[in-house]
Amino acid sequence: MFHATIRTTRRIGPVIGLLTGTARTKLIGPMCNLYSITTNQAAIAALFRVVNRYVGNLAPMPGVFPDYPAPVLRNTDTGAAMTLMRWGMPPPPRTGGPPVTNIRNTSSPHWRGWLKPECRCLVPFNSFAEYAPEPNPETKKKDVVWSALNDDRPLTAFAGIWTEFKGDRGTKSKPIPGPHNVYGFLTTAPNAVVEPIHPRPCR
Repeated sequence: MFHATIRTTRRIGPVIGLLTGTARTKLIGPMCNLYSITTNQAAIAALFRVVNRYVGNLAPMPGVFPDYPAPVLRNTDTGAAMTLMRWGMPPPPRTGGPPVTNIRNTSSPHWRGWLKPECRCLVPFNSFAEYAPEPNPETKKKDVVWSALNDDRPLTAFAGIWTEFKGDRGTKSKPIPGPHNVYGFLTTAPNAVVEPIHPRPCR
């Protein structure tokens, strides 16, 4: 069970143009590896003017973790499409490591090739989570603090990038062969609301 503390984030602004490069809006600040998307797909399609849907019966997802399949909006030749992708982009080959969920250093040669419009995407969400900086005095554990645009947790979206990954995903004991469509968030420095919870910039 997650500790459902809600902190209202600063509004991010219009996001439709991020798919085409026409939006002038700040990206959301740093976040950890957990978010929720509980709005139904009809409402997602209506807000973001989705033309095609390839997500089947999309159930509410109160906890999306790395490598989970989740709905992503991307451009196609016939208009905006909603499809399921796995959360986590391929890491830089020189450093290796797990898939990268949050990307800040877009000047890196590893990420620059995915900044073109055909690799941009929007990731719908209602709230995202961070661990509190200090343990809860009662539980001795850090609470999970959820952030949203307001207490009603309205639908919004992260700016992101996506690609096709031809390798395996899943666990070492139960690998899932590729190819997989995968995505990551583009992040920036935290605003005044998020910074007390998560001051560290993401990659």
